[in-house]
Amino acid sequence: MTARILLIEDDPSVGAALVSLLQNQGWQVTWRHRAEDALALTVEESFALVLTDLRLPGKGGMEVLEHLRGSHPAWPVIVMTAHGSTDTAIEATKRGAYDYLVKPFDPDALVNLVEAALEQGPLRAEPVGVDEPSATGSSLVGRSRSMQALCKEIGRVAATSLPVLILGETGTGKELVARALVHHGARGARPFLAVNCAAVPEGLLESELFGHERGAFTGADRMRIGRFEQANGGTLFLDEIGDMPTSTQAKLLRVLQDGTFQRVGATESLQVDVRLLSATHRDLEREVVDGRGFREDLFFRLSGVILRVPPLRERPEDIAVLVDYFLRRHGPSLGMDQPAIRDEALRWLELQSWPGNVRQLEYVVRRALLHARPRPIGVDHVKRSLEPAASLERTHSELSAWIRQTLQASQRDGGGALREQVVEQVEAELYVQTIEKTGGNQAQAARWLGISRLTLRERLRELGWKSSTSA
Repeated sequence: MTARILLIEDDPSVGAALVSLLQNQGWQVTWRHRAEDALALTVEESFALVLTDLRLPGKGGMEVLEHLRGSHPAWPVIVMTAHGSTDTAIEATKRGAYDYLVKPFDPDALVNLVEAALEQGPLRAEPVGVDEPSATGSSLVGRSRSMQALCKEIGRVAATSLPVLILGETGTGKELVARALVHHGARGARPFLAVNCAAVPEGLLESELFGHERGAFTGADRMRIGRFEQANGGTLFLDEIGDMPTSTQAKLLRVLQDGTFQRVGATESLQVDVRLLSATHRDLEREVVDGRGFREDLFFRLSGVILRVPPLRERPEDIAVLVDYFLRRHGPSLGMDQPAIRDEALRWLELQSWPGNVRQLEYVVRRALLHARPRPIGVDHVKRSLEPAASLERTHSELSAWIRQTLQASQRDGGGALREQVVEQVEAELYVQTIEKTGGNQAQAARWLGISRLTLRERLRELGWKSSTSA
């Protein structure tokens, strides 16, 4: 039989084009402009697939999803929108959408997607029930195909309790993916804790994760509750898990197997219910095969689901969206309510390779705002800002190359004070990153830097930094 498709689209020109496209493939299409009219049809008529716009007069595409999830869970639903965001992509997939398309899309891609959905439609089970999302967004930004694909995967696994291994280069936003999984999952209102395994000294990581009893080792003058106990009922995110020592890996494996562990120095086992998310920039599968220190059994336990975060160089079409996001995020703290960037500066940013990925782009935009304010950011501002930000992501050899280039430029210009110039650029980036890492807590930032709070405050004032968080 000819497949019947229900189309819900309020734009007459778009709707007519879609009807023509789908009918040319031999499918029977019923078109309605409003969700209420379309849903009324589903009471007595049957459809093989529903294709709906997200923004509609009256009820929207999400409400169509909710209604059909209860009344016709086997019908695949494809959601379309011209106003795509990562949150709506995740939410649509999580709520049971077969797929999510951002307009304008390739007609052939839509036809292929409809064909795949029609083939799988009879095999579909009722979508997983989910909780309402919390008020906080995931902060994932991007409209590229690779980011939309990642968001769909997040939507599919967020409501489960499966462990997830997030892979990606440094600076791609792996922790943001972890937070999106929590935000859109059933544990969103429960504890979420993050531990960077590479930042904790090897001898202290086991105590950090599992806690210790008083007297368990020298300096353990009181009992400590570890991260697993603190996250009980919620989610624990282990960043850079590839740096975890093998001795701690064995204890982590036991928690994943039966949910039990012992504090350091204890004999009694404790039981916890924790969803584990982990991330690394390393190729763990290769390290397991090569026998380079990561346990094979732990790798398979961690990788119940594997999500790969694409590097920025593979999605240059997202750079303009990211730049706009960073301008709106950092402009107010620098006294710029409506920060802007010139077209030629944006095009220059889009042509860069971004070895430090999204994190590097954010640093460059923030530094460019400092250089440009109150004027729009120009090419000179972003070029000047790229060097100090990029140097923090580079290896020693790359840092040496940057210093050689700076020396050559100084020789050509005949200028002096080279040491002051280099120190100023690196120090400025260090101060800004430290105050951001502490969430604006100047007292903590000063302790980390080993300077007085007054010195820190004066330097931040020189940089034009305005913190909205009191320390």
